[in-house]
Amino acid sequence: MTEFTGKIFDEPLLEFGDRHSHPDPRLGLSDAGPHQTYVGEVIKIGVVGSSKTIEDAKAFMEAATDGFEGNTQKHPNLHPDFPGLKNQNPFRCGFEIGEHSVEALSKSQIDKVIKEPDHNKAVELAVEMICERLQVLEDSGDRPDVAMVALPVRLIERVWGAKVEAKSTTEKEDSGGSDAPNFRGLLKARAMPLNFSIQIVWEDVLDDTAKIPRKIKESADRKIQDEAGRSWNLLTTLYYKGSGRVPWRRQPQEGEYKACYIGISFYRDIDGQQLWTSAAQMFDERGKGFILKGGRAQTESRGKHPYMEQEDAYELVKNVLSAYRAHHKHYPARVIIMKTSRFRDEEADGFLEALDECGAELRDLVWVQEHYSAKVLRDGDYPVLRGTFIDLDGKGLLYTNGSIPYYGTYPGQYVPNPLLLCPHESSESTVTQIADEVFSLTKINWNSTQINQKLPIPIRAARKVGEVLKYLGEGQSVSSDYRKYI
Repeated sequence: MTEFTGKIFDEPLLEFGDRHSHPDPRLGLSDAGPHQTYVGEVIKIGVVGSSKTIEDAKAFMEAATDGFEGNTQKHPNLHPDFPGLKNQNPFRCGFEIGEHSVEALSKSQIDKVIKEPDHNKAVELAVEMICERLQVLEDSGDRPDVAMVALPVRLIERVWGAKVEAKSTTEKEDSGGSDAPNFRGLLKARAMPLNFSIQIVWEDVLDDTAKIPRKIKESADRKIQDEAGRSWNLLTTLYYKGSGRVPWRRQPQEGEYKACYIGISFYRDIDGQQLWTSAAQMFDERGKGFILKGGRAQTESRGKHPYMEQEDAYELVKNVLSAYRAHHKHYPARVIIMKTSRFRDEEADGFLEALDECGAELRDLVWVQEHYSAKVLRDGDYPVLRGTFIDLDGKGLLYTNGSIPYYGTYPGQYVPNPLLLCPHESSESTVTQIADEVFSLTKINWNSTQINQKLPIPIRAARKVGEVLKYLGEGQSVSSDYRKYI
């Protein structure tokens, strides 16, 4: 019988204002404010939506100013109060929907989208009418810092239903995703030239009496949070997108080298034929995200196991490191490259050649597998603890979801699945060190304030980027700003 060594990592700490650290984004913000403080007093919010969702947005923001009580009876750390935007303001600034910063979609426009039988045309119509309203905000004398696209349920049913109901002809995993119409990706691509970022908000976030049909929910376990939880999540992402300042970052370890994290994913072009590479580079020291579009990619068989040829791999990492140097005025001492498909020899050679050129002696190439048949069991009926790690003779099994002692419960609905971490033979760090770092990187998600995210930010960001890049036409400028993609 083979024995494997294991451990349970402590919940990673995050850094907030005044170098204050805390494992919980919400309490960290309450205690010390954002890691990077906004220089202005008020973040101006625009809203595009139906007449009702615009009114809902105004009412929600007004109520959030006074704060909401959390559902704290059973699990107070999982459902804390939202303290409001007055004396205990966790963001240290105000949020305001201006009188002239709202643009309504007419009922006839929405009806036209809903009645359009062709899925692609319906999504195109919806994006076109929303972008027209966003452009009005852009051209106004009171341009917002960030805009909410507040979607009514009827419109959500049509544009998200198009993605669910359309038949996909491509692989769903790392080979670039479905070729069904993606409203979110198309809208983000069309809105990219605007001088502000957008946040898509479903009606049930603003009005908990609104009901989203089960078949179009983005995940089977999507359930509406209490008002306090929704306020934490929505205002955190509005803060990040509206200010360009990061709410928190991972707590640096003492003596840690300056590092650059690169996530690589793949996406198909709009006709589903050609596979391309997307990369999201995280500037960890300043919390910035930087986006790059890579070259064409290949697959080993039947659309599976995508990879880059040596020259393309070299060019991608060379461009990433050039961008890092332009931002920081020096190259990183350490580079971590993550992807969710195996590293082929020629691909790894291209990465390593670029790293050698810039003198990055410390490098880790990590294949992150999302599904693995082996499971870890815990005594009794409780799910395995988040942070559980097993060293499988050089590979590592890491549970980034699971029971969370800090919450006093497991905040999921299904049996948690681990990640399998497979370091390339050229990697400098041990698999335990890599797993510890991957674990901390799951907490960099400024769209959510819960600490049960599965994927590390470089992988998750690269995927979000690919969803948008597929809709950018030839020659269209690609924004390097991460806020444009999430």
